[in-house]
Amino acid sequence: MEQKYDIIIIGAGPAGTVTGKLCAKKGLKVLILEKRPEIGAPKRCAEGMGQPDLERVGYTGKERFVTQEINGGIVITPNGGTIELPPRHGGYIIERKVFDKFLAYDAAKAGAKIYTKAHVFDLIWTNNKIAGVKLTYNGEQKDIYGKIVVAADGVESKIARIAGLPSGNTLKTLESGYQYEMANIEIADPHKIYTYLGNNIAPRGYIWVFPKGSHIANVGIGIGNCDEKTAKYYLDKWIASKPGISKGSIIEENSGGIPIGGFLDSMTKDNFLAIGDAAHQVNPLHGGGLAEASFSAQIAADVMNDAIKSNNTSNIALDRYNKLWWEKRGNNLKKVEKLVHLLERITDSEMNLTQSSFSGQDIINLTEGKLHHLIKIMLKNPRLATLVKYLK
Repeated sequence: MEQKYDIIIIGAGPAGTVTGKLCAKKGLKVLILEKRPEIGAPKRCAEGMGQPDLERVGYTGKERFVTQEINGGIVITPNGGTIELPPRHGGYIIERKVFDKFLAYDAAKAGAKIYTKAHVFDLIWTNNKIAGVKLTYNGEQKDIYGKIVVAADGVESKIARIAGLPSGNTLKTLESGYQYEMANIEIADPHKIYTYLGNNIAPRGYIWVFPKGSHIANVGIGIGNCDEKTAKYYLDKWIASKPGISKGSIIEENSGGIPIGGFLDSMTKDNFLAIGDAAHQVNPLHGGGLAEASFSAQIAADVMNDAIKSNNTSNIALDRYNKLWWEKRGNNLKKVEKLVHLLERITDSEMNLTQSSFSGQDIINLTEGKLHHLIKIMLKNPRLATLVKYLK
């Protein structure tokens, strides 16, 4: 491991490796450090990804990490009603353990140097500015210097906090998630993703079934941190009520926090930048971060390349990353965050009204922050009109 790099990236998830690949392609000297012994494991993801987002990172959907093509979705309301989502651009269920390694392979091929079992525990400061990282590797402590340090170390990002960013999550911006990968279950249409709504089954959240084949799926739940019972309790209870799923076998279990907002006004410091889950760059409605990571990586790589080439890596120079992200993604995601806070206040009976009031396209529009049509529909219904204030 050399002592000096242009870019040091902490975390080899999609945000870290895509950023590293793009920076290396620009001729920058890149180091990516992953604390775990294996990139991609354990997974903390429902593993869904849209076709445009997959293409953005250079793949076609024919790679071996793709387990299933998806052509739409079904939303199930508390009373059992269904809303079918149109195919849109198409999508895939991927195997994250393989996908993340593909991204790492590509980053390495582009010229980035990657180390696993490299635990970064602190930052190096020179004249009150970040100058590198302190890590342990092979039982030895090392000081590695970089012109820019990137925090891509996930939802519990320790490095962003050390750098001084207000990146901690609150009960309002973090859900509890639990997921099983299950085999030998019944799936009505294995090319659709299923979302189950209801405060009784998933308080302040929802249950999902993401098919990975004709009888294999990720079956998971995300709930708000507002109940003394755990996410696993609610998921087990729901599965027990579904004979076609409860008869299956569990072949993997995953759990963890799901970020649902709390966006940072600024994600930079002098010689420092945060990206991906570490910067709360997720869609608050479902906590998905793969698409946001692939989008943000391009912005970050361009800004850091310009900063290094101009020999100015100050917060003033890196602030362009903040401006571009908020302009291209953040403002829309902030609208989605308002929608999430609205949904926290809706009762199951009000949720049931969506079946007759909303089309599948309406729901897709909501995930993209297009709230005008939603407000019009709500104003027509006295039971929902009082909630419109939470969207403004």
